[in-house]
Amino acid sequence: MTRQRLSRGAHYIHGFSLIELMVALTIGLIIAVAAMSAYLGAAGASRMAEAQGRMNEDAQAALAILTQQLRMAGNNPDRANRVDDPNPALSSRRNPVYGVTSFPTGTFTTSYFIIRGCDGQFKNLKTAGTTLDTLDPSTCASGTPTVADSIAVNYEADQYNTVPSAGGLPTDCLGNTLSTITASIPTVVGAGTSTNAVTYTVADNRFYIGTTTAIVSPSLYCKGNGGGATAQPLVENVEDLQFLYGTVSTGTTATTATVAGYLRADEVASLATTPADDPTRWGKVMSVRVCIVVRSENPVVTDAASAQYLKCDGTVDTSQTDLRLRRAYATTVVLRNRRL
Repeated sequence: MTRQRLSRGAHYIHGFSLIELMVALTIGLIIAVAAMSAYLGAAGASRMAEAQGRMNEDAQAALAILTQQLRMAGNNPDRANRVDDPNPALSSRRNPVYGVTSFPTGTFTTSYFIIRGCDGQFKNLKTAGTTLDTLDPSTCASGTPTVADSIAVNYEADQYNTVPSAGGLPTDCLGNTLSTITASIPTVVGAGTSTNAVTYTVADNRFYIGTTTAIVSPSLYCKGNGGGATAQPLVENVEDLQFLYGTVSTGTTATTATVAGYLRADEVASLATTPADDPTRWGKVMSVRVCIVVRSENPVVTDAASAQYLKCDGTVDTSQTDLRLRRAYATTVVLRNRRL
């Protein structure tokens, strides 16, 4: 029998050995793990960047709303052909404030306060009725506050400093049409004076942090004094709201006004002024520091240590365990319509 002879390179046609196969599988596995790790890292970085972007947008929106409202606080410009008197109760240069009855009265709902705040929420914030028409009867909730601060802003509204309604009328912070106020005002006519009816509108907007059964995430809410009676959320995922009020010294004039220090709302309410009443105390506020804490909509961090953040008071919050990203944003607003 004739034996078939193999060519010189035939032994290279044989398959892989077990060792070669294991080495190849190991290298492939390492490459797959590296690719998966790179993908997961890129996906995690993308989620983090998206969360930070949304937080920045929410913070910018919330601070823009509060800043715009605070800049309008106290808007009540001088009017032409009005009676000018050193006694505010006799002067009609500006539209009348709540409680002034020296000249013929109308329906006055402008407040003595241009702003008023609470360390916590207003006690009658959600109470229906006339108590919401003016800041003057408002009080803060009793006890040590454990919730975010709240603030109320009052100013004369028109179609230029508010978003006008479909009919061109001024609106509150929620777009509700404001009621028209009618008052009888002494005006200058030639060399004498005459009493004439004037009309104007006043916005009384209150901002706080809240939740509802429909919107469970903490949000920046506003309660206006327009036609709608229900508070509504403006910006979601705003978890905390803190205010500090820059006050001036007693006896300060408009030409020498400088901020003497920043106080909490309860400290402003306890200022020793003459006379010692709330409108005088809050009239010392010249600027407002606003700080908000915004959180991510979904959990994005990997552990509780990564969820720590600096609160508005500068301390580190280590209590968060929901793995959401949080960040504090702050700004300072000068009350440009404040009158000493």
